[in-house]
Amino acid sequence: MENKHEWIRQIALFQDLSNEDLSVIASAIRTKHVQKGTHIFYQHEQQAAVYFIKEGQVKIYRDDINGKEQIVSLLHEGDMFPHVGFFHKIHYPANSIAIVPTTLMYIHLLDFENVLMQHPNIAIKLYGIMSKEILDLQDRLEEQMLSNVYIQVINLFLRLGRSHGKWVDDKYMLVSIPLSIRDLASMIGTTRETISRTIHQLKEKNIVIPQTKGKYLIDVFQLEKEKGQIE
Repeated sequence: MENKHEWIRQIALFQDLSNEDLSVIASAIRTKHVQKGTHIFYQHEQQAAVYFIKEGQVKIYRDDINGKEQIVSLLHEGDMFPHVGFFHKIHYPANSIAIVPTTLMYIHLLDFENVLMQHPNIAIKLYGIMSKEILDLQDRLEEQMLSNVYIQVINLFLRLGRSHGKWVDDKYMLVSIPLSIRDLASMIGTTRETISRTIHQLKEKNIVIPQTKGKYLIDVFQLEKEKGQIE
């Protein structure tokens, strides 16, 4: 219980709670281990729980009317999902799948709603996170509408750098994402051939350098500079 207690404290939503309140939440949270390729929930299923990633990575995606996959987000350790449905009986708005072996902490929706009612400060934090997610989705939609693919790919790697990057020296950041080129294309609504061509262009400039599968060295400063020169 102590290890669970300490891990919960690391979640931004729960950082300000007392030890007593954390113990209450810890008693309601369950642990679940899932293998790579396991769906946690499917789009349109009745929402039953709120999940936190303790270890691993989860892909959130939707299927469009033609059955084509559109990746909404790529989540990692400490992230919570989904971000909607509290106090309303809804269905999951997207699919979620573990893309590596993943350990989840989850709390049933009714228990989580009780936590929010008892701790308004958590609800305020939650709305802040939800607002950030909405703004991010708005920005991505605007990019798709107004920006060419070259800028969209630059913005994609900048986002991945912020969420999944680790500095390896004073120039390059290593982004580790177990996603295929097709997956990356899905994240910005383009084709595999187009994003491959664009990554090759960035590679020639030593701005994005593919490593082993799913790993890229990115020069964040040059990506920002390249973006500024075009915009």
